[in-house]
Amino acid sequence: MSLHLVALVVAANDPPSLVRFWAGLLGRETDEDGLTLLPDESTGLRITFERTDVPKAGLDRMHLHLTSASHEDQRATVDRVLELGGHHLDVGQRPEEGHVVLADPEGNEFCVTEPGNAYLAGCGFLGELACDGSREVGRFWSGALGWPLVWDRDEETAIQSPAGGTKISWGGPPVAPKVGRNRLHLDVAPRAQGDQVTEVDRLVALGATQVDDGRRTAPGVMMADPDGNEFCVLTPR
Repeated sequence: MSLHLVALVVAANDPPSLVRFWAGLLGRETDEDGLTLLPDESTGLRITFERTDVPKAGLDRMHLHLTSASHEDQRATVDRVLELGGHHLDVGQRPEEGHVVLADPEGNEFCVTEPGNAYLAGCGFLGELACDGSREVGRFWSGALGWPLVWDRDEETAIQSPAGGTKISWGGPPVAPKVGRNRLHLDVAPRAQGDQVTEVDRLVALGATQVDDGRRTAPGVMMADPDGNEFCVLTPR
């Protein structure tokens, strides 16, 4: 295995505005490009924003889970979201559920989880990237990144870097229908120069396919995982 996770990429109609929202919410610094939120620690998830003219349609197949240390902490995070321009969202959650469902200014869904969530203990403030997806996709990404499965039960899977940090999970069936190109996707890259072709071939053997929709500006090979979710294998610099 010679791939590493570079970033979660978010397509945005107004990238600078969304950068300001998420930087303010997560307390992150931006990279020199002004469109990338740097990790707050060595195991943190880098987030970058790219422009799209396509309006958001339907629920995202990926969304973030933010953690809470207490009920007061959870309320403070929700208040901060509203101050920054986010809003509450009804996706059919029940009143007895402890998490709060919200959306950023462009409607991308995310949750602020309840305190005492043992599953996300020790994962940091940005605790999880939760995805619609099959068990096959969870196992695919475990093999692609070399991250162990830390959850594999009842068709639900999750992986986490051996160093810890944000988990990536897949909720199992039924998988939400895909509406056009996903608004969020992962960028990965070979760890060594000259390994891109080898890594693309390895990913195809794991169940990925190559795709070309002509909309990706960063140099790399666009691919799709076994559930059809796009990701990009960047060209090493």
